[in-house]
Amino acid sequence: MAQDPGRPAMTELAALKALAQPRRQQILERLTLHGPATSAILARVLGLNTGATSYHLRELARYGFVEETDGEAPRRERWWRAVPGDRRFPPRSRQSPEMRLVMDELNHQAYAADLDLFEWLQRESDALGDWADAFPYSRGTMRLTRDELAEFFEEYIALLDRYKRPDELTPPGARSVLTRLLAFPAPDAPADDAPAGEAPAPDAPAPSHGVPGTTDETDAS
Repeated sequence: MAQDPGRPAMTELAALKALAQPRRQQILERLTLHGPATSAILARVLGLNTGATSYHLRELARYGFVEETDGEAPRRERWWRAVPGDRRFPPRSRQSPEMRLVMDELNHQAYAADLDLFEWLQRESDALGDWADAFPYSRGTMRLTRDELAEFFEEYIALLDRYKRPDELTPPGARSVLTRLLAFPAPDAPADDAPAGEAPAPDAPAPSHGVPGTTDETDAS
């Protein structure tokens, strides 16, 4: 989740709680990926009833995450779309204990959903045709100050914005591409490697997969 103390951040606890509800996360993801839908459509694809989806849509709309739209054609049903935007969240140091619990749950759901979707798409990649090779992957390490990391993040957001364009300017053959950036400080060195006079740091969790012998690796498929 994007965090930047230099821009207005979403601090209303009720809005964060509304966003963290698992079914609402699914609804918002569906609208973001596949465009406008009615509560009936969402109920069918998510295995819910229309009453539940209508309620969740109203709650998301209350805090500006979704809004009504005209849909594909004149119809009597209410069509909803995800509201685009660069949503920012307060840094952890400025979150109350209750807000931290909500943000932790929100992030956990988002990361888990992303990983599930990524793994599913790789398993089903044969159905993607030429796009089966479109899984660029990168792991890297940098030594930065906090200010430099903030600057790096803003440059990343600006790069994404450069490639965003309205539907009428999107060329044939384009499709939605999901991008994710996760950056975090590396754990301190183990006690045996720490300089003299420094307190030992707690052991970091061991990686759950084999790590190549290089510090940076990129798969630019």
